[in-house]
Amino acid sequence: MDPYAALRYKEFNIFLMVRFAMVFAWSMQFIVIEWQVYSLTKDPLSLGIIGLMEVIPAVSMALFAGHIVDQKEKRNLLMWCILGFSVISFGLFIISIPSVVSDLATRTILYTIYALVFLGGIVRSFIGPTIFSLIALIVPKKIYPNAATWSSSTWQMGAVLGPALAGFSISYIGVHWSMCLIFAFSILALIALFKIERKPILNPKIGEPIFESLGEGLKFVFSNKAILGALTLDMIAVLFGGAVALLSVFAQDILHVGAEGFGILRAAPAVGAAITMLGSTRFPIHKNAGKKLLLAIFGFGLCMIVFGWSAYFWVSVAALFLSGALDGISMVVRQTILQLKTPDHMRGRVASVNSIFVGSSNELGAFESGVTAKLMGTATAVIFGGIMTITTVGITSLVFPKFRKLDLQKDVEEHEAED
Repeated sequence: MDPYAALRYKEFNIFLMVRFAMVFAWSMQFIVIEWQVYSLTKDPLSLGIIGLMEVIPAVSMALFAGHIVDQKEKRNLLMWCILGFSVISFGLFIISIPSVVSDLATRTILYTIYALVFLGGIVRSFIGPTIFSLIALIVPKKIYPNAATWSSSTWQMGAVLGPALAGFSISYIGVHWSMCLIFAFSILALIALFKIERKPILNPKIGEPIFESLGEGLKFVFSNKAILGALTLDMIAVLFGGAVALLSVFAQDILHVGAEGFGILRAAPAVGAAITMLGSTRFPIHKNAGKKLLLAIFGFGLCMIVFGWSAYFWVSVAALFLSGALDGISMVVRQTILQLKTPDHMRGRVASVNSIFVGSSNELGAFESGVTAKLMGTATAVIFGGIMTITTVGITSLVFPKFRKLDLQKDVEEHEAED
């Protein structure tokens, strides 16, 4: 298959630009927030609360958002999502003005940040399903796997550069102007989006009662073993295995590498994932997808254990890099399963369930990391998470033996035949 097939569609290239700008801005913003909050409190639990403030609205609104996405035109809906993010970024820019910080109590600043993060969770509940649905309206079915890989790679590139620049920008221009840069990127994404035309609504049940619609979406996900298995496995791995919420603690108090080292630590897993994803455009991983997913998450857990034990900066960076490379395999497999197995008229609802299982587990994982770090100590919490991830892979492999045999090659060939 042509590794650049999706890139031959002009609107898809614009879509990638929009997605990169938004992921770059969002990931950079989250890093700056984490740094500012930990600098204010010196309490790892406060980092966990950031994740909790985002996950509560993201999970609560997810199914409703999926219903709305399937009922509405996708380009304009994405426009409203980006506009909402821009307003939140501007609010964080205002609250980080040095004169405002000096005049307000620490608790007031902290609660304002939490409130804005909460609003961001509402926006995020819509943006994931909208983006997932829009891809399928821009490219033909036969190149869905290629488009999903490029989209995931672009997401990962934004997640690489956002944290890396965040660390350097905090060091050189401070939190306030870093927030200004984030706001600028969101505006650029909004401008670029208008170069994509409005798309038809493919749902034949416009006006369907919301609870009937949500029930249909949930029934589809829970009856499809490939989708359910991939989502569950990835959710548990991210929930227990992710250490990113604690990286500001490692950077400041364990490895003693400052803001620049913090940026490198945050970027390392994303660099690994981006390399894996770009490689998968030339070397597809559809064949034996189940085994590859299980092995990738097992390796991810091992990397987290090494990272938790390490007291050396570059060993920690290497462990995070490898964890990202393995997580990239997981992401490509999961996105390919979703694109190939989901009917067009249900993409919003399926993506919303995906956001509950996987997307929100990042924030729940941040909260879990904050709590376990408070109870066990930071390094022990990360090691514990890695052990739980490996245990989950073992249980999944034993309980769902059919998942080990999952192969997507036949699905890819069927879509190619249809077009």
